[in-house]
Amino acid sequence: MRITALTENTTEYDLPVEHGLSLYIEALGHKILFDTGQSETFARNAEELGADLTAVDIAVLSHDHYDHAGGIKKFLEINDKAPLYMSRCAFEERYHGDKYIGIDKSLQGSGRIILTCGVTEIADGLTLYDCNDREKLIDFGSFGLTMTKNGEKVPDDFRHEHYLLIEERGKRVLISGCSHKGIINIENWFEPDVLVGGFHFMDLPLDDKLESYAKALDSFDTVYYTCHCTGTEQYAFMKKYMNKLHYISTGKTITI
Repeated sequence: MRITALTENTTEYDLPVEHGLSLYIEALGHKILFDTGQSETFARNAEELGADLTAVDIAVLSHDHYDHAGGIKKFLEINDKAPLYMSRCAFEERYHGDKYIGIDKSLQGSGRIILTCGVTEIADGLTLYDCNDREKLIDFGSFGLTMTKNGEKVPDDFRHEHYLLIEERGKRVLISGCSHKGIINIENWFEPDVLVGGFHFMDLPLDDKLESYAKALDSFDTVYYTCHCTGTEQYAFMKKYMNKLHYISTGKTITI
């Protein structure tokens, strides 16, 4: 299994970056696009990195925020065959303050979109889980993000977020976009061998609470490749307490 970051907030290479995430995954004979960043940057970087987006046969949107869904139209132009899996709640309205951060609603007319709910097996060894019915051990709150309900803005419950579990050669690899439902909750729900994705800690202070989160995650046997909304300062802080924590930046490929 190979996972390449097409776009992420940082890079060690001469590639453009943005606040967003897009991963190109080769697993189980499939080529998978997981999220599209906030612009067409993922596509330009894919060309530079030799990732053929026309060969993608499965696309997944982890959740409907602009920094993960902004490149969808470009992908649908490049690739004329891959189904795009997203939550059935993906077209609800999302805000950060007064800023609309949800998905472009004109995409609702696309015949390529498959809406999911609960547990969705998309191919042998590839399963999407929204975990909306699972109990949270820790309530991380809504991070100031809201959704519209009955015409009013209320704290987002992130029911539009789901996670991709890849099971290959005895390994269970979980791919998460931003882990809004709480990375510690997600880790407890799945206990994967490898977890790739953001932790959504970028706004947290470097204090005892973050230290406790790091130690809680490190108590599992999981190897972590984090990115994007974790925050680079938070990553460096957590790294002091986590032996199995790594970072995947734009242009980097990991082999599992």
